[in-house]
Amino acid sequence: MTYDNGDFATSTAPADVVRRQYLASAAGDLEALRATLAPDAEWKEMAGFPLAGTYRTPAGITANVMGRLAEEWHDWTAHDDTYVVDGENVVVLARYTAANKATGKPIDVRVAHHFVVRGGLIVRFEQFVDTALVRDAMTG
Repeated sequence: MTYDNGDFATSTAPADVVRRQYLASAAGDLEALRATLAPDAEWKEMAGFPLAGTYRTPAGITANVMGRLAEEWHDWTAHDDTYVVDGENVVVLARYTAANKATGKPIDVRVAHHFVVRGGLIVRFEQFVDTALVRDAMTG
């Protein structure tokens, strides 16, 4: 990771902004997560994923993605492990872990996320995941 002014909490380096988003999400801190998103941020959940679609604005993204995940899953967490940075583009290889509240079935699914960060804020996100594994955990 790189640091502006040596302070991770205020760094505008794209990888640091993305990492703060993951930390906020894992902590359930939606206010901190919204602080990493641009006012006109666009968030795309992959076709076939239970929340498939495009969401906009920090409030819309957290309500329609993170809020819904918390309603439907126990301990939904995105574990970020590998970052590939090219200017404003940050690709993160990660995995999702959780247990579906309706079925009790767990998931441990590999995922790739593509973020675009400008001016210290996430302006675009796109998810790539094996949606069948997630859907399987949701069926009895």
